[in-house]
Amino acid sequence: MGITTKDLAQLCGVSRTTVHRALYGGGRIHPDTKEMILRVAREHDYRPDLLARGLVKGRTYYIGVVVMDVKNRYFSAMLSAISREAISRGYNINIALHGNDRELERRQLMNLAAYRMDGIILSSVNEGDEYREFLDSLGMPIVSVDNRIADGIPFVSIDQRASMKASVRHALEKPYERVVFVCPAMASGEKENMYVHRERLKGFREGIGEAAREQKREIETICLLDWNYLEKVGDLVADGSRTVFVCAADEFALDIMKRLKELGKRCPADYGIIGFDNIDTLNYVIPRLSTVSNAVDEIAKTAVNRLFERIEAGQEKEGGTEELREEEDCILPYEIVEGETL
Repeated sequence: MGITTKDLAQLCGVSRTTVHRALYGGGRIHPDTKEMILRVAREHDYRPDLLARGLVKGRTYYIGVVVMDVKNRYFSAMLSAISREAISRGYNINIALHGNDRELERRQLMNLAAYRMDGIILSSVNEGDEYREFLDSLGMPIVSVDNRIADGIPFVSIDQRASMKASVRHALEKPYERVVFVCPAMASGEKENMYVHRERLKGFREGIGEAAREQKREIETICLLDWNYLEKVGDLVADGSRTVFVCAADEFALDIMKRLKELGKRCPADYGIIGFDNIDTLNYVIPRLSTVSNAVDEIAKTAVNRLFERIEAGQEKEGGTEELREEEDCILPYEIVEGETL
């Protein structure tokens, strides 16, 4: 039979409450005391009985995380950050991918509810009041990230519109004659939640308008909003016009740079480009892509904090989380990351 928290408390000369604080977080504990308890736990090969603990607390000590996929480096970074934060609280995460499929997302959420997750963080491909009612029917706390779903669902993101406007304004600090907005995901139209991309398109247009008024000149603009965008970029830099590409994601920018390099075009000598997301892949790309940092670590940490606030509130009041319906959106700061491509 393994060692218990009661045994650990006796060995360490502390209360079981202090042992629980050291092992699972929560409450105040002196760092030296925590380190001593963790050391003794390791020495005696302590393994928590999460099932028994969950039965006592009415929890599973798992949260679900539902995102598009893990090929996108932004979501990979988010999952890593959420996992770190959850583990620090004595929790594990159960990852589900919807691949931009509305019905698959519903099924994944129902599966997570059936496994009695204590809460879910969701980057949704669905939106609207009807979908909010579906989420409410799952009977567990949910926090959304990136794509806003509806009023009443706690939401964590950066200001998508303002950040894209800042991206455009930053690009137009250089005398470009033509600005090309690249957001092929807009081709999906009403098939999925387009909140992020709609907001970035609005920000692009606002940024162009402000720059044109301030610089007192006409600025040629083109929007590439379909997945055949790579077929068009060569022609846009072939006529000698000073062209800058403003991309809604770093992956689009990197694809454009690759294609134009194949065509013998150099950045920034022959064109300018700025991405969005500040994915870790950029550390290995020359020239270093200018981009917008969307604070993925802070979004993940804030989303976990919001979720645990709702989990705790649900424990205190039978009937779940209805009393938290009026929570405001949590909008975090973004940052322009200067590179070498403008």
